[in-house]
Amino acid sequence: MPTHPHTHTPTHTYPLLFAPVYKDYLWGGNRLARQYGRTGTPAICAESWEIADRPEGMSVVANGSLKGRTLHELVEMWGTALTGDDEPVFPLLVKLIDARQDLSVQVHPNDANAHRTGGEPKTEMWYVLEADPAARIYAGLQPGCTRARFEAALQAGTLETEALAAVPAKPGRAVFVPGGRVHAIGAGCLLLEIQQNSNTTYRVYDWNRTDAQGRPRELHLAQAMEVIEWDNAAPEVCSPRSRPGEGPNTVADIIACPFFASERLVLNAPEPVEHDGSGFHIVFAVSGTVLIGANGTVATADPGTTCLIPAAATHYTLTPVGGPAVVIRVTK
Repeated sequence: MPTHPHTHTPTHTYPLLFAPVYKDYLWGGNRLARQYGRTGTPAICAESWEIADRPEGMSVVANGSLKGRTLHELVEMWGTALTGDDEPVFPLLVKLIDARQDLSVQVHPNDANAHRTGGEPKTEMWYVLEADPAARIYAGLQPGCTRARFEAALQAGTLETEALAAVPAKPGRAVFVPGGRVHAIGAGCLLLEIQQNSNTTYRVYDWNRTDAQGRPRELHLAQAMEVIEWDNAAPEVCSPRSRPGEGPNTVADIIACPFFASERLVLNAPEPVEHDGSGFHIVFAVSGTVLIGANGTVATADPGTTCLIPAAATHYTLTPVGGPAVVIRVTK
């Protein structure tokens, strides 16, 4: 297995919790504080970067012997023992998104076309945690929507009715958004987002909004038109698909792509996990409290908590406390 040039074999990997990094974009709300009892959130809290290895939002370990270390330091220290792969940065970014207002209509590049604009590729998925009854997600284009029709709708201000495909946002539903697909999160959604480690967004339309100074936000139409995939534009919505199995716990597959796979576990009893160490696991507690134990260390995940289990922790246990628990697990 290749090793990172700065890697030494860690003597003790354990389940890692991180301090969240909050972003106060204008469309955010206060659901993270309300729903999960988060303190220290800004008055308008749009995003919580739960696991991020980026200079503009760096995760810092909040538990155990590595408390205070950054995620990037761990990548450099541990290399394959953390990620299972020889990557210079942590490959995924995990966020909670609270959309009190509609997000801009936007697109990200993908691995095949990012070179056209110099951006970072970004394929992502959303898992709906909460949603207002009428909340929607825009994720792709209506059948037969060509570039010409899209540009005409953009000029006329009719993207919402003439071009974008809307899907109802229902808790427990997931939406896949590969790079190149036009999308927007609608108002009233609380989502878990799993994405490639990228912060490249090209805004196409921002609902004619202005900031506190009365200025519209910048659009990136030229770049967007370079990376929209017109032939791969249909929305992909899925509900978790349960695997057959005996026993008290159930596992359901959600979305798998080249960058990550996701599943939902309903835990009624302790769930021992063994894997081959080829990749890390991320666990997000949707409901109920879960104890995540590995190598003699236990991390407590209350609802809304995200935990990173290093690749080298090949045996761990998920134990629900005080009743059933539901978690989303992400692997690479």
